[in-house]
Amino acid sequence: MNGHKLTEIKIPNELLPTDGRFGSGPSKIRSSQIDALVSASTHLLGTSHRQEPIKKLVSSVREQLSEFFTLPDTWQVLIGNGGASLFWDAATFGLISERSQHYVFGEFSSKFAQAVSLAPHLSEPIIVESPAGTAPIIKTAQGSQVDTYCLTHNETSTGAMMKLLRPNQPADALVVVDATSAAGSIAWSTDEVDVYYFSPQKGFASEGGTWIALCSPKAIERIESIAKTKRWCPASLDLSVALKNSKANQTYNTPSISTFVLLNNQLTWMLENGGLDWCVSRTTSSSKHLYDWAEQRKFAAPFIVNPEFRSPVVGTIDLIGVDANDVNAVLRANKIVDTDSYRKLGRNQLRVSMFPAVEPTDVQKLTACIDFIVEAIS
Repeated sequence: MNGHKLTEIKIPNELLPTDGRFGSGPSKIRSSQIDALVSASTHLLGTSHRQEPIKKLVSSVREQLSEFFTLPDTWQVLIGNGGASLFWDAATFGLISERSQHYVFGEFSSKFAQAVSLAPHLSEPIIVESPAGTAPIIKTAQGSQVDTYCLTHNETSTGAMMKLLRPNQPADALVVVDATSAAGSIAWSTDEVDVYYFSPQKGFASEGGTWIALCSPKAIERIESIAKTKRWCPASLDLSVALKNSKANQTYNTPSISTFVLLNNQLTWMLENGGLDWCVSRTTSSSKHLYDWAEQRKFAAPFIVNPEFRSPVVGTIDLIGVDANDVNAVLRANKIVDTDSYRKLGRNQLRVSMFPAVEPTDVQKLTACIDFIVEAIS
């Protein structure tokens, strides 16, 4: 069937989800967040981020994040501009003392390892890699001393999730976790982690361009210790500068205020409904339906074979005997968007986000729409 005829396929209204956004980032933003943005337009947007109203907004975000993740009082919420990719560079200056060990199982976990390998002041990182569609097992580094273990909670590119565990040795090593597509959607323990960092454009339904790092006392000590060594670092990448500014409820340079408005509203909504436990229950419900549906279809199968590694927030479904591009073309023509697979993975696949803002009933309707499309184009 040619592309023109594909886009003419009309999915019955009763099958359509109430909201057709299933992108893995940027993700669905709720209408009440937009209302909050409109409300903020008269007194927050377009004003100085050094003044008290914006500082109160940033303070609210930091306090709600602490409450949402049940952080110990000794932890700090650091905020900076540039997104999680910039945080990788900042970590090469301000978190890794000499050598790190990276667990790589997809595009984004590999990028942090690449950033570290290019840093001239650090030793070559140790890389523990597993194939796409799996997750590596975390274990203590052998034969070489490392001071930082670098994990990824959820690989956005493949839809694989890893269990966060702290290696036994060395005792003073940091565990640093990229949580960009996991934060707000998957449970974790502060006992196993020292730095849990993310951007807010996925589970927290805000915009990109900001990084947030939840830091243990041990991580704060490392940041301050490295800063004292006078290791050269651009101010915009200096985590000690970010720490100082975050404690003052501001960022080093001008932030996107609208990002904080959207994030603050999303956090309030999450907390009012039951916090992280409630969010996890929604992602679990959505993902169970998606994987069960795929296993029951002859034309579909979960890409992640081992259920232990299947992400509850990014579901990757291989299609068999049906072109995923055709399915996506019909979905987009019916205003159901961003279900395409990760481009570099190169599979005949759908990728569906199931962040807390996505209604589980809409995931159910999405699968009904796919059933309709497959029948129509077969």
